[in-house]
Amino acid sequence: MSDWLWPTATVVATLFGPIFAVQAQKAIERSQERNRRKLWVFQQLMATRRARLSPDHVQALNMIDLAFYGRRDFGKHRATKTEIAVTDAWHEYLDHLSTKADDATWIPRGDELFTNILGAMANDVGYSFDRVQLKKGAYSPIAHGEQETQIQNMRRLLSEILSGARPIKMQVTDFPFSKDATDAQIKLQGKLAEAFGEDGTLHVTVVEPHPPA
Repeated sequence: MSDWLWPTATVVATLFGPIFAVQAQKAIERSQERNRRKLWVFQQLMATRRARLSPDHVQALNMIDLAFYGRRDFGKHRATKTEIAVTDAWHEYLDHLSTKADDATWIPRGDELFTNILGAMANDVGYSFDRVQLKKGAYSPIAHGEQETQIQNMRRLLSEILSGARPIKMQVTDFPFSKDATDAQIKLQGKLAEAFGEDGTLHVTVVEPHPPA
């Protein structure tokens, strides 16, 4: 039996060994590409976690489902528990972003949900961060925060004005004044008062023109 199996195994290894090696190399490359996508998304969200209106931040959020999708083996979707934790955290945060900010708890709740995403991603890509680091470890100048708040307020006010929900308030504080124009108006009113009698009748005097010389 061994005399028969050994040559057969040698032939099989010779024929299919390169094929298996190529497939193994492709699997390694796909795994490396998935890891690169995950790291890119995680790095972008970490770098922009204090600038959540920036295009880079929004783009990274929209890449989560793709980067942490997992893999497909023989036509079947397979994702690890840590990848599922990331996508579940993202979907919960997305649902929150899709609701109307109508109370004071909306922003703090969003902060907690976003921190959950970062924590799940860190766990998946192999980084160790506590929640304080993820939530408050980023630096952002005060002026940038004020500018972002002002932009949000202006957009909200403009939207309310254009939709008719908020009227435009107008208050006149001063009119241009001309003393000459005022005096002329007073003089004109005096002459009109003289032309009308007490009963409101207009008195007209007809003056005969002088004959030409």
